[in-house]
Amino acid sequence: MKKDEEANSQMPLDLKKKIPDKIQKNDHNDNEGRNSNTKPVAAGNSSYYFKKSAYDPKSPAPYSLSRSKIDMFMKCPRCFYLDQRLGVKMPSMPSFSLNTAVDHLLKKEFDINRAKALAHPLMEAYGVEAVPASHSQLDVWRNNFKGIRFLHKTTNFELFGAIDDLWINGAKEYHIVDYKATSTTHEISLDDQWKQWYKKQAEFYQWLFRKNGFKVSDMAYFVFCNAAKDREAFDGKLEFRVSIVDYRGDDSWVEPTVLSAKKCLESNICPQSNPDCEYCSYVAKAKRVE
Repeated sequence: MKKDEEANSQMPLDLKKKIPDKIQKNDHNDNEGRNSNTKPVAAGNSSYYFKKSAYDPKSPAPYSLSRSKIDMFMKCPRCFYLDQRLGVKMPSMPSFSLNTAVDHLLKKEFDINRAKALAHPLMEAYGVEAVPASHSQLDVWRNNFKGIRFLHKTTNFELFGAIDDLWINGAKEYHIVDYKATSTTHEISLDDQWKQWYKKQAEFYQWLFRKNGFKVSDMAYFVFCNAAKDREAFDGKLEFRVSIVDYRGDDSWVEPTVLSAKKCLESNICPQSNPDCEYCSYVAKAKRVE
């Protein structure tokens, strides 16, 4: 029996049905130079790990891709391919309920000023010459399952993302705004390596709005809510120091990245992983001790 046949014989039956025969396995090495291909292991409910639909190169219908999936492609093409082409879900992350609560309350707070067409006091304190924008589609653009969308005709991708807020300046330019909740004793900035994805997030939204014909400023804003740890006691409440960090975006990377993602999904060869991918590294190391 050939190696590929042997591996396939150990796959759960439902996984065999999910993987097209023409898709080739691209053996690749992890950081220690060992093969990281794995044999799928049956779980108690293996159907959970498969998406209801995956990219079909033969389908003429537009294919929806969220901003987070473009992030996934940039972080690890292999994980992106498994998720979007083969329909194998990435492990889910727990929801951050406190962050969601902060997000919800900030939206309500800025909506009060939006209704009055007045700048929020925090905006004035940081010299932001803008007001919260009013638009009939704002609730749609904020909805995680709807968001603002653009049909990219070259790839037939319907790209979308959900914003937190939108401000507008005197020149009638929109500013992309994102809320962030954290708790740190360090100065709030965008310098941390993992915060580079915050920048990509804002730039992708800038690109989406521009593609929808809106006038968008390069300047995006992040509203950081930093929970204080220096209080004597919890006393049933968290106190936040709220600040605004501005960022001048550059969305020139979006178009070529979308084209590369399309090329990835059109291929019948599963790409190599990013050597820094924690998921692929875990699978590779787990395989060696099985």
